[in-house]
Amino acid sequence: MSRKRPAADAAEAAWVADEDRFVLQQSKKKALLRAKSGRASPIDWLAVTLSILEPGSAQGAWDDDGAKDDEEFEIMEPEIVFEGLGEDEAALKELMKGIDGYLGLERGAGRSYWETMKTICQDRLKQIPASSQQTSARGVGSVAGDLDKLLAPKSLPELEKLEKQIRTKLSAGGNIDTDYWEHLLRTLLSYKAKAKLREIGSQITAGRLESLKAEKVKEADSLRAQLELSQNDTNNGTEPDLKAGERHPLDPEPLLRLRSDDKQLHSMTGTDFAEKLALDRQRVVKKGFIPMQHRQASAASSEPSAKRQRTEDPSSTVTAQQAAFDREVSRGLRDNEELVTTEVPVETKHIDRWPSNVKPRKPRYFCRLTLGYEWNKYNQTHYDADNPPPRVVQGYRFNIFYPDLMPREDGVVRAPTYKIEREGGRKRGEMMAPAGEDDTCVIRFISGPPYEDIAFRIVDKEWDYSAKRERGFRSSFDKGVLTLHFMFKK
Repeated sequence: MSRKRPAADAAEAAWVADEDRFVLQQSKKKALLRAKSGRASPIDWLAVTLSILEPGSAQGAWDDDGAKDDEEFEIMEPEIVFEGLGEDEAALKELMKGIDGYLGLERGAGRSYWETMKTICQDRLKQIPASSQQTSARGVGSVAGDLDKLLAPKSLPELEKLEKQIRTKLSAGGNIDTDYWEHLLRTLLSYKAKAKLREIGSQITAGRLESLKAEKVKEADSLRAQLELSQNDTNNGTEPDLKAGERHPLDPEPLLRLRSDDKQLHSMTGTDFAEKLALDRQRVVKKGFIPMQHRQASAASSEPSAKRQRTEDPSSTVTAQQAAFDREVSRGLRDNEELVTTEVPVETKHIDRWPSNVKPRKPRYFCRLTLGYEWNKYNQTHYDADNPPPRVVQGYRFNIFYPDLMPREDGVVRAPTYKIEREGGRKRGEMMAPAGEDDTCVIRFISGPPYEDIAFRIVDKEWDYSAKRERGFRSSFDKGVLTLHFMFKK
């Protein structure tokens, strides 16, 4: 009996390991499906990222869906996931539970990935009380600032080398400040996790770029073949060649003098331009946006309908809508703007009445808030141009993308709308926030199938509806893009 027991234990352990692998595979598969349908949660995005970095660890999750077609949806990098959660303690704790769940199932190289995600999550949870209440020890902020200057510029190999040196110093003992070196080690591990996070983002971006380059090479080869055929047909015709010096209709006119509008543009030195360009590139890398080919419209939206009051080619309409949105994104951020990425969870009404073949999804968006200085009497007394006051939110610019909006029962595509929702029965103009703080409200954007409602929390101030160019109010729906720009009254 004693001889059979080790064999039985080994068989049971193997069965448990197989079950864990199956559960892990199913979890990653579900995360992938939710990401494709636009219903992914933060933990789902982290799981999808691991599937892309280590294809072998999630092969089963991809196989059941066919080819590994991660180009069908946008990838949200881990850094963007954590930034989107901000200081939402409940959301961070929920994410921590999901990470612990994957750590309990992962047995391969993916454990290092999940341990890094857990370190980042723990670090963000620790920062929440530190940022919301003042500390009584003045030296804490000074030490944290010194450590930030020491560790922030270092790369991952440099941090790993420094970690070995600190561990060696602690194990050697001697007359050292143990508390300080242990605190330095804990802080270093946090920065090491952040460095790994940046490295993961770089790997994702590099992989997507290589995939995009390969796709563009194929398109270029195909287009070159078409041009060669077209050139042969042209040469066989009777059209004369352009003579030397003859102006082609597509050539731009020579710019001999500046236009009046250009004279009003802000001028800068070459050094300032180079610095601004470097900052813009950092924003692009951090955002992780890589333009992808627009996926084909769903069968429900591409089928011809007698009710549809359109005569143009649907594919050309989608292309125009995509171009309008990409044009807005390509403008980037100004110095006084920040991205709005944190959504407020809301429920979409009557979603159960949508057609069964419609998959609900969130619309894409590119939203910004405008910052500026308020020179009220207090700020004029305590601040000046060299020492300005803290910047405050002065307005918002919402651009939300609805390329596949379906027509209603009457065959007409209704433009999306928006409404303001205030909590606690507070009415417009009522102020309930403590002194020195602004009231907030929720702005909800409502469309129709296949798009779910989307909402953001904004500062609740009176809007400026004037037609002034620098403060102009704009609300329109054109080429599938809902545009809402407004500033607050001064």
